Amino acid sequence: MVSKDELLYRQIFTLKDGARVLLRPLTKDDHQALLDFFLPVTLEERRNFRHDVSNPELVESWITNLDYDNVFPLVAIVNNRIVGNTTLHFNSGPARHRAEVRIFLAKDFRQRGLGVRMLQSLIELARRRSLYLLDVFIVSDSTQLIRAFHNAGFETKCIIEDYFMLPDGGLKDINHMILRLRAAEEEF
Repeated sequence: MVSKDELLYRQIFTLKDGARVLLRPLTKDDHQALLDFFLPVTLEERRNFRHDVSNPELVESWITNLDYDNVFPLVAIVNNRIVGNTTLHFNSGPARHRAEVRIFLAKDFRQRGLGVRMLQSLIELARRRSLYLLDVFIVSDSTQLIRAFHNAGFETKCIIEDYFMLPDGGLKDINHMILRLRAAEEEF
């Protein structure tokens, strides 16, 4: 269950280039800002997304149906503009000890340290929730993203061939990476 501390979570930091960033949970008031965030995403980038972020009804449904116990979204804000979005997707039943991570940054905020800071915050929130593992599934040709997750402590557990189908029907391999949040001896 989402805690009051999680809903009030705020982190302000300055990137190396001087940009001041506010990191906080997505709220219903972010409707237009989230639409504006996904608007410039190119067709080539969208090919690797699970959802069609160019569809305003879909993005609107994410805002309308916010359920922090199911998906916990953090956004990075610079001058009232969303420049980054990362989410923890919680599981239930026998998978309730882990969550899946997803992240996307505006093009002009990539390779500036924002993704690392957002990922660190998400890991901190996952630890507060007493999760054991974080999962991420990355298209195998996204080598920079894979490297960034490796640098954050994630390890590749397997590569699943032909796991991701592109809109045109082409298939891509997926790297399944995990981050263990608890040492194995703490689990049992």
